[in-house]
Amino acid sequence: MSKPRSLFEKLWDGHIIAGLSSGSALIAIDRIFLHERTGAAALNSLAEAGRKVADPSRVFAVMDHIVDTRPGRSDQTLMPGGQAFITETRAASAAAGITLFDVNDPDQGIVHVISPELGIILPGCTLIAPDSHTCTQGAFGALAWGIGSSEAEHAMATGTVRLSKPKSMRVIFGGKLRTGITAKDMILTLLARYGAAGGKGHAIEFAGEAVTALDMEGRMTLCNMATEFSAMSGFIAPDETTFRYLKGRRYAPVGQNWDKAVACWRHLNSDPDAAFDQEIIINAEEITAMVSWGTSPGQSVGIDGTVPDDAPAAALKYIALQKGETIKHIPIDAAFIGSCTNSRLSDLRRASALLNGKKVAHGIKAICVPGSSQVKRDAEAEGIDQIFRNAGFEWRESGCSMCFYAGGESFAAGSRVISTTNRNFESRQGPGVKTHIASPETVVASAIAGKIADPRELTNG
Repeated sequence: MSKPRSLFEKLWDGHIIAGLSSGSALIAIDRIFLHERTGAAALNSLAEAGRKVADPSRVFAVMDHIVDTRPGRSDQTLMPGGQAFITETRAASAAAGITLFDVNDPDQGIVHVISPELGIILPGCTLIAPDSHTCTQGAFGALAWGIGSSEAEHAMATGTVRLSKPKSMRVIFGGKLRTGITAKDMILTLLARYGAAGGKGHAIEFAGEAVTALDMEGRMTLCNMATEFSAMSGFIAPDETTFRYLKGRRYAPVGQNWDKAVACWRHLNSDPDAAFDQEIIINAEEITAMVSWGTSPGQSVGIDGTVPDDAPAAALKYIALQKGETIKHIPIDAAFIGSCTNSRLSDLRRASALLNGKKVAHGIKAICVPGSSQVKRDAEAEGIDQIFRNAGFEWRESGCSMCFYAGGESFAAGSRVISTTNRNFESRQGPGVKTHIASPETVVASAIAGKIADPRELTNG
């Protein structure tokens, strides 16, 4: 009788080509995604070495990281020299014969949003991209992780990468979430309890009743921040929710091939009695609305909580808070909804439902950036854009935008921002900007109040 295997073991075993003397392994790569900030460098380096992309049909590129998100955009960006990144990626992609989702392509968007939208990511696949949040796509029962440009070059030329096998971890969210609590609150709870280094060296399977109850977009939010937990990747076993989401997507199998694929995908789960190097169990019923207070995603607390007494002095100095200070009611200067974490249609629907008929507080700069051009079109078809505009939010084109500051657009120096992004590092959203990460609902409630606020109180009138 065969040994019980975890989902990670099945994904690993299905892609290992050979063990190497270094202790690492050669892993087959099914999909490669590039973006304009580093894509041209990898493609041009490959060409200069006299090598070609082994299978151009498996490689995709998109303009998302530094592209301007203001209406009427072009190749020009606010990042000094940014236009060259775009034009060079465009030329290199054409020369290599790979698929490019250009600046104003109807399928353009953040890589981790458009890949699922188009069915490029599929259960059982390996997918890599030069972006640490590639683990988002593990939500589909895939092994997806971020790499460097040199690894992307190697993968394009050979269809493989070298990888040291991580340890395995299972994080179980048992029970049901309370009303108004989201996947963002789940992952921030994990980070707050176990620290930003809690998953270091591990590939993490998220499981449990609260996880399977999430829709695919919630699952993507959960897996997105596995990298904030220092994990190599995060993933969730595919199920009927996964299959319903993928069916009919452009790059998904069709006809008999779809039926055969689903039959195979149903085996992508952890066997009973499968062993894990570590297991964490969290009672989902205990999770509350969460918000970060410091300069690491692990420095988060329930919205009714306070800055902990053991808070590091450096974090307190930067974020300009005191030990024991109440998180709720801290005044803010700006609010941001966007990023690969929380910019999908369901995120915008939930946020707009709270925002409808209300106004952003006086003096608050509020911006909403859809995660893809498709999300933007769908939201506009439902009138969501008008709700945001009427409330005082700017409504943008899709892209990474102010998730991170790369010398381009940012919030005002030293301002305090509540944001649906995934990182609150020092100056992540601009020089001296103080970022509090939270769910879309919490960001909307805070924008309306002009201070950090509990969205459940807004719902209760």
